[in-house]
Amino acid sequence: MKYLLLIFLGLSCFLTVDAQNDFCSIRNSSFKAGESITFKVYYNLGKMYVGAGEATFNVSLDKFANRDVYHIVGDGKTFKAYDWIFKVRDRYESYVDTATMQPLKFVRNVNEGGYKIYNNVVFNQVGHQAISTNGTFPVPPCVQDVISAIYYARNIDFSKYKPDDKIPFAMFLDDQVYNIYIRFLGIEEVNTKFGKFRAIKFKPLLIKGTIFEGGEKMTVWVSDDENKVPLRVESPISVGNIIVDMVNYGNLRYPFSSLLNKR
Repeated sequence: MKYLLLIFLGLSCFLTVDAQNDFCSIRNSSFKAGESITFKVYYNLGKMYVGAGEATFNVSLDKFANRDVYHIVGDGKTFKAYDWIFKVRDRYESYVDTATMQPLKFVRNVNEGGYKIYNNVVFNQVGHQAISTNGTFPVPPCVQDVISAIYYARNIDFSKYKPDDKIPFAMFLDDQVYNIYIRFLGIEEVNTKFGKFRAIKFKPLLIKGTIFEGGEKMTVWVSDDENKVPLRVESPISVGNIIVDMVNYGNLRYPFSSLLNKR
């Protein structure tokens, strides 16, 4: 549970850069201010999965540098029953230009087992720089952060891809630019607490790190409709396996047209 919200790095891994014009010109048509989505993290213990924590994402309208922005906040925490093992209280914030869907500011404020990290990043998208708490770093045009990428990517048109296509992307996190890809696997039905969804399925290429194994071992499903909401993530980690499921949502921009059988 050390990097609860970084599980959602996998959710952001469908950011395409196949055409620079497309990459820099997407407009939001998938979410609105007031949207809230909650995910529960289940950890595998032997033959059973237990709920160990949750992450909630909220969207509001705000101002930054005299621009209208979506202020997107992701809060992650372990449940109190597991705090004695390893207490997590993570907060990520992204300020995304409503006109360009590019991040202008990103804040990471985490407390993980008493280990605290704070990083405040301001993006100079014109000058291709990220000015963080720790210094100034060069970044690619139209770079995304780990939170903004999730919402940017919800506006990607996946109908132009075929199964097994690789879609590269770039993202700035922890003062580094990551150039990875996802492998689009097609459309599949997935069962959730809300019922059966028609979903977009893919596998991101992960860099081996603290909790994730390297390679294409994580699987992600997002709703195959105008919302493109993450529904489920499954992945092995350094010890065991995790499943992340959407357990609550509110104020979506559209009805869930991909929900085939409602429970």
